[in-house]
Amino acid sequence: MKIAIVTGASSGMGREFVKQISENYKCLDEIWVIGRNADKLCDVQKDVRIKLRILPMNLRKKEAMERLRHALDTRQPRIKILVNCAGMGVIGDFSQLSLNAQRETVRLNCEALTAVTYVCLPYMHRRTRIIQMSSASAFVPQPGFAIYAASKSYVLSFSRALRAELKDKGITVTCVCPGPVDTPFYRRAEKIEVMPAYKKWTMEAPADVVAKAIRDGAAGRSLSIYGWSMKLFFLLCKIVPHPVIIAAAARLDT
Repeated sequence: MKIAIVTGASSGMGREFVKQISENYKCLDEIWVIGRNADKLCDVQKDVRIKLRILPMNLRKKEAMERLRHALDTRQPRIKILVNCAGMGVIGDFSQLSLNAQRETVRLNCEALTAVTYVCLPYMHRRTRIIQMSSASAFVPQPGFAIYAASKSYVLSFSRALRAELKDKGITVTCVCPGPVDTPFYRRAEKIEVMPAYKKWTMEAPADVVAKAIRDGAAGRSLSIYGWSMKLFFLLCKIVPHPVIIAAAARLDT
């Protein structure tokens, strides 16, 4: 049985990945969708023709990995594509946010992504691919979004290293680093402070970001960055000292 697995599949980017994977991977028997809300996961079925296997679970809980491991061991599928899309973040100064919210961000964005990848790898073989959802915030530290940006920097570094480790096995790893995307993510993130204005100027549509991510994954590219503004930002982060970029971003928000 050939499958895809998508985490964070109940809304936003994850839901869009499920939709576009079903359109681009006709060979799949099922798409396994993971998220916390079972009703929302079931609702995704109306967007796709491929059968969905609904796996409601909170990836921040240890028992979630055991449930996923058991499901894979029981059905022994061949995973053609894994998309780690579950993520969270809270906007605000580090000292003003709750410790629990920031620890939960690390658990989901770093620990859960790492664990899902580890559990799924034995079921992946040559000419399969992993898509890891990071962010353009991985390119430079971000005051006011510190833990989220640091967690996405982890995803980028981990993905690059894993890609090198899996090269001889024929498994590709593509790290997706979009700028702000018009999804419920940012509305949830704005619990303490609002998103800086300059980020709203560069907001992209989920369908466009996902379409490029799937194309880049199929092409075996290591990095997927949608839009000229984020590509320019990526280049600037490589040549301009980070303190200069941080200061310029602060001025844009005033």
